[in-house]
Amino acid sequence: MKRSILFDTETTGLDPATGDRVIEIAALELVGDLPTGRNFHTLIDPERDVPEEASRVHGFTRADLEGKPKFAEIADDFLAFVGDAPLIAHNARFDFGFMNAELKRAGKKTLGLDRMVDTLDMARERFPGMPNSLDALCRRFGVDLSARTTHNALLDCKLLADVYVELMGGRQHGLGLMAEDGQLPSVMYEGPVNRKAVRVQPTAEELAAHAAFVAGLKEPIWEL
Repeated sequence: MKRSILFDTETTGLDPATGDRVIEIAALELVGDLPTGRNFHTLIDPERDVPEEASRVHGFTRADLEGKPKFAEIADDFLAFVGDAPLIAHNARFDFGFMNAELKRAGKKTLGLDRMVDTLDMARERFPGMPNSLDALCRRFGVDLSARTTHNALLDCKLLADVYVELMGGRQHGLGLMAEDGQLPSVMYEGPVNRKAVRVQPTAEELAAHAAFVAGLKEPIWEL
């Protein structure tokens, strides 16, 4: 079954080309477009100041990040977690731009843009001319936003996971109830312990009506 990774970043600003850095990474594993519960999350020492305007967005100050690992120290763990899976993000070009700038600085292989799945593009195609921010999509799909007071990467990933499911057609867009390798929980039904079987016996009239109905079918599949 398809594995993909949904991820988000928080940064010191808007442009890695002018020295802005990643300060938080969160990633969730999806299998069959649904979260498995596995995630990757870390705060990062950006090795620079955190402007006040950025702190107002995500809530982190320079003091919050002191003593956290530097990007180069967590790069291999992040790459191992995402593997070669497709990478989903909202306004993905922003996150890919920052992640690739950090990976290049750390001497690591960058993320191929062919792996990019942008939920903002998906939302714009589905809802042209409408607001398609993460907040707007959560409200549109009835996703609870009460905990989102700042742009926390892990919380945003969890919200985006719910939005992504809806953009893909909802939780029942497929009929598969169990992963092919048997790793995900299957859907099971247990009947009542004291259930009594009731045998239904059709009447002669019902049997005759059924026979007449079947005789009127053109090229039934069991005779092909």
